[in-house]
Amino acid sequence: MPRNLDMTALRSFATVADAGGVTRAAGLLNLTQSAVSMQLKRLEESLGRGLLDRSGRGVALTADGEQLLGYARRMLHLNDEVYERLTDHAYEGEIVLGVPHDVVYPAIPKVLQLLHAEYPRVKVNLVSSFTTRLRDMFARGDCDIILTTEAGLNPGGETLTEQPLIWVGAPGGNAWKSRPLRLAFEYGCIFRQGAQRALDMAGIPWEMAVESDSSRTIEASVSADLAVHAIIEGTEPRQMERITHGGVLPELTRVRVNLYVADTCKGEVADSLLNLLRQTYGDL
Repeated sequence: MPRNLDMTALRSFATVADAGGVTRAAGLLNLTQSAVSMQLKRLEESLGRGLLDRSGRGVALTADGEQLLGYARRMLHLNDEVYERLTDHAYEGEIVLGVPHDVVYPAIPKVLQLLHAEYPRVKVNLVSSFTTRLRDMFARGDCDIILTTEAGLNPGGETLTEQPLIWVGAPGGNAWKSRPLRLAFEYGCIFRQGAQRALDMAGIPWEMAVESDSSRTIEASVSADLAVHAIIEGTEPRQMERITHGGVLPELTRVRVNLYVADTCKGEVADSLLNLLRQTYGDL
């Protein structure tokens, strides 16, 4: 017939091993020394093995005790995980966060990681799209929080940072030297017309070499040195680099990264997420 280990005694055993003695372990467990000693004795009796070497001044583990300790730590970890997932109902739920493709990196992974560490049972549903689509989703109530990339600021918004647009191309690439200048932009990218207008004002001929609904297509084309692109300074992906053109290409406008929060998005978790967004994008 299967027998079960006493998890309370197992926790006392692991704490004694980590603390190096019964007295200190009793303090950590908020138990009396006699209660801890009794649990250890009961655990040894149930296994039929000596787990602690009490011959010296301190407490040392026997060979069997060392073997049990590894199992004990794993079992206690699983035990605590079960209780955390099934009995702690604080800070559950889902937040829908909309972020434009071009400002997901490098900030959003850090934000998601820090929020998950603090609220592991909260799900953040990340929607990455163009600013125009995110604004539409927000207006319909499909997003709780959105970031946008805009020239100005609409009512109810908050500007997290304002950065210049820069020209980017393949690392060590030469596409920026070609004339007409070959451009790569998504159809819905709001930076597209501004870049074209700047080139027109500078008298630089250009052509749309790559157009797509997919930001991955644009990234692949630019990293292959087939065209150039414009993005917000500080968000350059690893496969692209800022073009050091020495004034050959025109300077571009500045863009705001704005934050919009639904009236229904309230509470401690939402406040923590908003603070992380403000801090992380403020550091760009």
